[in-house]
Amino acid sequence: MEFLSNPYRGRGLTPGPELAEGRMVRDPSEAIALFNRCPAAATSPLLEMSELADEFGVGALYLKDERQRMGLGSFKALGATHAIAREAALRSDTPSMTASCEAMTDVLDDTVYACASAGNHGLSVAVGAAHFGARAMIYLAESVPEAFAERLRARGATVVRSGDDYEASMAAAASDAEANGWTLLSDSSWPGYVEPPRRVMEGYLIMGAEIVEAMAEPPSHVFLQAGVGGLAAAMTALFRDAWGDAPIVVVVEPSAAPALLESIRAGRPVVTSGPVSTMGRLDCKEPSHLALAELATGADFFVTIGEGPCAETVALLARHGLDTTPSGASGVACLHHADELRSQLGLASGSRVLAILSEGPEQGA
Repeated sequence: MEFLSNPYRGRGLTPGPELAEGRMVRDPSEAIALFNRCPAAATSPLLEMSELADEFGVGALYLKDERQRMGLGSFKALGATHAIAREAALRSDTPSMTASCEAMTDVLDDTVYACASAGNHGLSVAVGAAHFGARAMIYLAESVPEAFAERLRARGATVVRSGDDYEASMAAAASDAEANGWTLLSDSSWPGYVEPPRRVMEGYLIMGAEIVEAMAEPPSHVFLQAGVGGLAAAMTALFRDAWGDAPIVVVVEPSAAPALLESIRAGRPVVTSGPVSTMGRLDCKEPSHLALAELATGADFFVTIGEGPCAETVALLARHGLDTTPSGASGVACLHHADELRSQLGLASGSRVLAILSEGPEQGA
């Protein structure tokens, strides 16, 4: 495990041409209003896992269980679907966030959304596009399991295989979107491309608002897994607004893809390299600029987790009836294997820890 205390905590990175301009949406009210009109809208459970807390040597462990979110099996169901629903509302006959569901039906039938994905973001794009009459073009790296490709096709998306990693599929999606006049809907951001991912991350705030409402008092620690950083940044922003500086926020990345940790170390966005990680949905070698800027201000620590320790945590969670993937378990894995970092992280027997099971187990074979 690699550990980095955030030197930019409370002040953030220095603005400059290397860092995209713009800030995240921090108010979840519009996203919640749209979400509550969705037929599949439901609050995901917040589990209190006392046996695991004892095993990890902390006072309490709360797990936000996103494994069944909207029937899609991942927190990402909240992101792209929200961005697409928002666009549909604004393009309806009564353009506003209060547009009726009827007014939003098939209003995007002239729109094609393109994105790169390791599976879950693409599924959210596919479902959102189909619901509002649009088309979805989902670009997958060769390393993404075929089971995810089949799920995307079942939702009406066209799947394009391109490149060996997420970055290559992202480049292909962006190039084809520009050439064909499609709408690129990425969950990452970079200079000149901010608004679509801002709206994707706004959808994630729904989950954070549910957590705040469900917890009687703030946790002492929050462990947040990160790929490009959208989930971690959205949760950090909302929790800081709701709970202030008290919770210690720990951002967890695969050892093979420490894009946020290395960017914080460098004080600017950097591209990393490494082998393919079993934490496939987190295997992103370059951070989202919006996410990086938010985490530089609000996160306390950045930690990496290796493949073996994460696999051990997946097996442990399964024994407790919590089947998930290495990506879904990585935040818990950091807590599970934090023995050498307990003092640096401020973990003690009375700590109250929050983590997120971000997705269910792999589907299909």
